[in-house]
Amino acid sequence: MVTLIGPGGVAVRGEQHLTRKTQFDLVYNEGKTWAGREIVIKALPNGLELSRYGFTVSRRVGKAVVRNRVKRLLREIIRQIPLQPGWDIIFIARITAAEADFNNLGMSVRKLLFRAGLFVGEYEGVSPGAN
Repeated sequence: MVTLIGPGGVAVRGEQHLTRKTQFDLVYNEGKTWAGREIVIKALPNGLELSRYGFTVSRRVGKAVVRNRVKRLLREIIRQIPLQPGWDIIFIARITAAEADFNNLGMSVRKLLFRAGLFVGEYEGVSPGAN
């Protein structure tokens, strides 16, 4: 696969997304799974210098407005988290993701990425007994 480089030497936005059914199917069938309350993550090494992401939000989560909100929240959370390069990752929203706010959803995603070993740096999770 050819990496498209845009102006200023930055990778083109579309390169960071899983866009084809075959890409999703490969991660679904061969990837490893980590599950949380709001999110399930499936990941598979891709052999590239960057990680690619895909989002799955089924109709059971809610109507289009709710599904799109969940996807927007997940995209923003992923944008803010430093991740290991070289992975194809699918984020699958569970029904409880519809009621989750940005902070709770972000904490759930961070915990799963840390458990999966895809989180770069130290994890700043909530310690026991902390408010």
